[in-house]
Amino acid sequence: MATILFLSGPNLNLLGEREPEVYGTRTLDDLVAAAREVAEAHGHTLEHVQSNHEGDLVEAVQGARGRCAAVVVNPGALTHYSFALADALAAYDGVKVELHVSNPSARESWRRTSVVAPVVTGTVAGFGEHGYRLAVEAVAACLSGR
Repeated sequence: MATILFLSGPNLNLLGEREPEVYGTRTLDDLVAAAREVAEAHGHTLEHVQSNHEGDLVEAVQGARGRCAAVVVNPGALTHYSFALADALAAYDGVKVELHVSNPSARESWRRTSVVAPVVTGTVAGFGEHGYRLAVEAVAACLSGR
């Protein structure tokens, strides 16, 4: 059994209320529960941290070193400018998945650059609420060597 750290960045606490035409109507708690269900089906545990503060997420990644087998991160707007979060992820040796509910590449031009993408194992984006489950499936496949 492995522990998967699931990180949710700024404004994700507003899922279900904020721009439902873009982000859907399910809450962050709903999406994390779906991800946890997949993790448990694969024999893993899932821890979740949501913060609107960059430093909290950096500290969570640092705290996962040597303790968690994987990190799934939906950095929100930090995707585009948080070199601190990217550096923390680069120093983490496990599986790392970047997650986005919407497809940033199909949105405004400023959303098309991810400073996190170069340091993660892979990215899941644009699948709406299904992305949370898909990200954990990807982690489970990596952890099992598939």
